[in-house]
Amino acid sequence: MAINMAQKRGRKAQKRKQVVAQKRQAEVIENSLPARVLRASNAPIQHCFLTESLSEIGMGMLVLARGATRDYVTMSSFLLDTCCLGIKDVMFEPIDGEAFEDYMEAINADAPMVEVDPAYARKLLRDLAIWSQSIGFAPHRDFAAVERIFGDVSADASDAVFRFGRDGKPVYIPGPDDRPYLIRQRVEQLRKHLGDDGFEVAA
Repeated sequence: MAINMAQKRGRKAQKRKQVVAQKRQAEVIENSLPARVLRASNAPIQHCFLTESLSEIGMGMLVLARGATRDYVTMSSFLLDTCCLGIKDVMFEPIDGEAFEDYMEAINADAPMVEVDPAYARKLLRDLAIWSQSIGFAPHRDFAAVERIFGDVSADASDAVFRFGRDGKPVYIPGPDDRPYLIRQRVEQLRKHLGDDGFEVAA
């Protein structure tokens, strides 16, 4: 009898541990980036901005904000390099309306932003990611998760045609913080995919 009771207690303790572990796992999933993006994607789109001079300078930002009201939104921003590296950085952040206005004001001070159709924006992201991957540069590690902020917006609803690089060639523009080893690594990546004459490096 004592052995049976001990076995029952052991089974109950094991079951409690399993329940606790499952609950913790569910909490981790609930608070994960993909889950937070999915929840945010159900709110109305409040803004979709793109750097106005992106096609000329090849660098810029894309910002999408969703929210039930303009007082509090969930913002996703994508740092774009249409000359070579593709989607360099991604940010996803809940933010109040005033802070969002301050953020956009700071970006506009560097390079004016314009409103664009969300379908156009999503197609730009999709096409840029495909192109940059074809020359060896994958999008930022969070891109696949954060891009889902577009929800049911279809990239196929836009008939825009994008051309990346310059004059048909990728042009690598080293950033001010790029270390020499990183520059060499990226140049080698381009050489591997395109040969010596298939790309350019900006001075």
